[in-house]
Amino acid sequence: MTSLRPCGIDFGTSNSTASQLLGDGTARLLPLEGDSVVLPSTIFFSFEDTHVRFGRDAVAAYVEGIEGRLMRALKSVLGSSTMSEKTTIRAQRWTFGEIIGLYLSQVKHRAEQAAGHAFDAVVLGRPVRFVDDNDAADRRAEGELEAIARRAGFASVAFQFEPIAAALDYERAVTREELAVIVDLGGGTSDFAVVRVSPERRGKVDRREDILASTGIHIGGTDFDRLLSLARVMRELGYGTRSRDPRRDLPNWAYFELATWHRINFLYAPQIDTRLRELRQDAARPDLVERLIAVISQRQGHALAGAVEAAKIALSHEEVHRLGFPLRGGALDIAITRADLIAAIEQAVAGIEGALAACLAQAGVAAGEISSVFLTGGSASVPFVRQQLTGLLPGARVVQGDVFGSVGTGLALDAARKYGSR
Repeated sequence: MTSLRPCGIDFGTSNSTASQLLGDGTARLLPLEGDSVVLPSTIFFSFEDTHVRFGRDAVAAYVEGIEGRLMRALKSVLGSSTMSEKTTIRAQRWTFGEIIGLYLSQVKHRAEQAAGHAFDAVVLGRPVRFVDDNDAADRRAEGELEAIARRAGFASVAFQFEPIAAALDYERAVTREELAVIVDLGGGTSDFAVVRVSPERRGKVDRREDILASTGIHIGGTDFDRLLSLARVMRELGYGTRSRDPRRDLPNWAYFELATWHRINFLYAPQIDTRLRELRQDAARPDLVERLIAVISQRQGHALAGAVEAAKIALSHEEVHRLGFPLRGGALDIAITRADLIAAIEQAVAGIEGALAACLAQAGVAAGEISSVFLTGGSASVPFVRQQLTGLLPGARVVQGDVFGSVGTGLALDAARKYGSR
């Protein structure tokens, strides 16, 4: 038996959890921020002091108007060319690997405080695909995350697909053998697995023969935020309008950056001011571009993205949501309907449906053979998404898992299999 003390960490695009297996064989999600077992994957570098804040505390500092730099959705840069770029924070040049390392080290530290002992091994959750249609980039993303975890202090690092981890969590409650589809809809990716689960199988260490298929696609909740922002909010800042030359549209580069969580900070570079002034000069509606400039000059990009995300969440139970956003020169007041959200994301959701259908085809099973569908991940709360995916499995029993905790719980169970319980 190894002497390593293992934990599970679900490092998510939007939220993260850490977990351990207790002596009685139950998995425990560890509190990471007060009593909460969920730590938003957010970092805030204060410019007023040397503090680095994490999670809700990071968001609160930003909302309070403390001068600084907010960063979120960092998992999305793994495997991309952005990982090789550097960004300046408090007169220091940082790689994105170093910034992710700060966050992961903090998760490890808080997990150890909650557990009362150190962890020197970890099973990290990973999407089935970090990067779509690029195996080399996908392997590079896993390698980057492993290197970051080792620098954070883990002597041994293993990985498990997030939907497989969720399947291990679901299996704890089954009373008979089932052919289950696991649907994990996260902030950055949507992942699926077809798995045989049963009370007898859950004691097996090697489950490879029970995993019939696993697939994923790099579409998730932050993509829904971006698409809704472009469809309804960025247009109020000039997106989709004409340039002074009526034969061409206004360049859209700034709008795509502002609508994408992990790209917003690039708009705060000094040279961007000149480009934005040129954009305003070129615009047929300079008044709208002036709003864009106001958002960026006031460093309100993340606050606006947060307002869009809040609108998306609100539209799960409201037919109409009013997005109000204070802004120099006149506040934004935009009525966004559930129909607007559906229109904005339906093509992306079709891509997710295709990935689920591909998973069934890879497994060689028909939809009618599936007995249950287990839903986890924050994006599973969007009614349209849930309806479209469960509609592909009309005979399956729909089981709602812990939206933010199922993967983390399963990773602790997997850590026990890989390292032995401690």
